[in-house]
Amino acid sequence: MHPIPLIADIDTDEHQLWLESLNRVLPDQQVVASEAIDDKQAESIEFAIVANPTPAELRRFPNLKWVQSLWAGVEKMVSMAELAEIPIVRMKDPELARIMAEAVLTWTLYLHRQIPTYQRQQAQHTWKQHIYLPPSQKRVGVLGTGKLGRAAIATLLTSGFNVSAWSRSPKQIDRVDHFAGSDGLDRMLPHCDILIALLPLTAETHNLMDEHKLSRLKPGASIINFARAPIFDYDALCRKLDEGHLDHAVLDVFNQEPLPDKSPLWSHPAVSVLPHISGPTDIGSASLIVQQNVQRYLQHGTLPDAVDYRRGY
Repeated sequence: MHPIPLIADIDTDEHQLWLESLNRVLPDQQVVASEAIDDKQAESIEFAIVANPTPAELRRFPNLKWVQSLWAGVEKMVSMAELAEIPIVRMKDPELARIMAEAVLTWTLYLHRQIPTYQRQQAQHTWKQHIYLPPSQKRVGVLGTGKLGRAAIATLLTSGFNVSAWSRSPKQIDRVDHFAGSDGLDRMLPHCDILIALLPLTAETHNLMDEHKLSRLKPGASIINFARAPIFDYDALCRKLDEGHLDHAVLDVFNQEPLPDKSPLWSHPAVSVLPHISGPTDIGSASLIVQQNVQRYLQHGTLPDAVDYRRGY
């Protein structure tokens, strides 16, 4: 029985938790840190579990037939030469959608209830109440109508917000004004009080929210980016915040992570910086997804559905 390598460049404590959880649900297998497998044995390994794998470590396993990612986002891996011919199975865990929808509602309410304004007032010792508007008088735009986007939309609708959604192709979603394509995005943006990004990063979505698109947003609108940083032009975003065209931005993803100490985003008065926490993978539920995929492969030779390299997800 060959061990199953966990090829992961993650925090040491998290790495250990994954090993414990994966071995608990796969008691007949042996999941080990890839570094514990010597080069000779690595040549015989057919598949691996991966999380932020480094190219150098992947090259030690030249005969992989597929890899199981522990994350939903795979844009870095699809661009790796080491994985160019290898099916990548991204994490598709229903629990992730629930967790993300929870985060979307949390930070939408943070903006809706004007928490950034009250935080600034506290720092200035200012006692001032602002007019409350119910969610029914606010429109939230959601970029992306995949599983994460639809879960977020359902939560927002339940909370009383008006919702618009955008995707690359037309969709029908009950109680949602849906827009598609570049022209559709131009039509949607002027009506959004809050815009939430839940899109995968692809060639089509890279720099989607450039200066032109940000200028199309309703004056005073706010941004939540829970997708990937390159979907937005952050320099243009800061300019729109400085000009007062946009009110606030909640950013959970950055071009470089951890966010460098010298980044101006840390101290920007209209930016809330989060350390990539909006959609954490639940180790317990995700381990069960891995278990199912691994067992089907070992028992029947069936490869799970893999990433479409052309689409990027």
